[in-house]
Amino acid sequence: MTLPVILNRAGGASLSTAFLKSSIGEADPFAPHREIAWDGADAMAAGRVSFAGELKVSNFPHTETMVVVEGELTLTEAGAEPLVVGPGWGGVVGRGTEVQIQAQPGTHFVFCTAAGGASPMPGITSLSPDANFKPSATLPAEVLLGPAPECRSDNVFTDDQTQTLAGTWDSTGYHRIIRPQGKNEFMYLVAGSVKFALPDSGALTVNAGESLFVPKGTPIGWESTERVAKFYVVQAVQD
Repeated sequence: MTLPVILNRAGGASLSTAFLKSSIGEADPFAPHREIAWDGADAMAAGRVSFAGELKVSNFPHTETMVVVEGELTLTEAGAEPLVVGPGWGGVVGRGTEVQIQAQPGTHFVFCTAAGGASPMPGITSLSPDANFKPSATLPAEVLLGPAPECRSDNVFTDDQTQTLAGTWDSTGYHRIIRPQGKNEFMYLVAGSVKFALPDSGALTVNAGESLFVPKGTPIGWESTERVAKFYVVQAVQD
C-alpha cells in the first residue's frame, strides 16, 4: 500500500521521510543538491533541494515546480523579467527553458518534477498565494461526511503532454471519506491545516508551510475545520 510522503515541516522540524540523494536524469542542473522522496517511473518525482549560488541552464531538461521553504530563488528566463521567489511562493520552470537560477545562502525548496513530453514548453510561471481564485466544483455528496465545501481554484500551468496541471486552490472546511487518490499530487499548504486519515486508523496532520506528495492510488481521507489553501501539481498517470 502506498502512503503520503511528507517533504517538509514548518520551522525545519525533523522528518521520518527517507530521502535518496539522486538526480532527475543526466542533465539535471540540481544533481549534486537533490534529495528525492518519491520517484515514479515515467511520471512525477518529488523531494527537496538545498542550494546556494548561480546556475545557467541553456535547456532545462524537464518541467519542475519549486516552492521555497527558506531563502530566496531568482528565476530569470532569457529575455524576460526575473521572478523572485521567497518563502511560501513558488515557480514552474517548463522543459526547454533557457534560465538563470540564483539562490541566496540558506535556500531550501521542495520540488515536484514531471517527466516526458516530446516537445519543449519553455517559460516560467509564478505560483502565488495571492491567486486569482475562481469558483470551482465541490466534492460529490457520496464522499462527504458533512456539508459540501465552497471551493475555488486558479490553474496557471497546463501541460497536455505530461498530463500535468499546477495552480492554487482553496476551500472552506470539510470532512471526506478515505478513498484512493485519483492522480499523483504534490501539495504545499499556504493556509490552514488538514488531517489526512489513513486506512490503519492513523492520521497525518499537515499545516501551513508544509508539503506532501500523494501518489495515485493512495487511500486517504481529508478533514479540515477552517479555510485551507494550497499550491497543487497533479498528474494523470496510467495504471
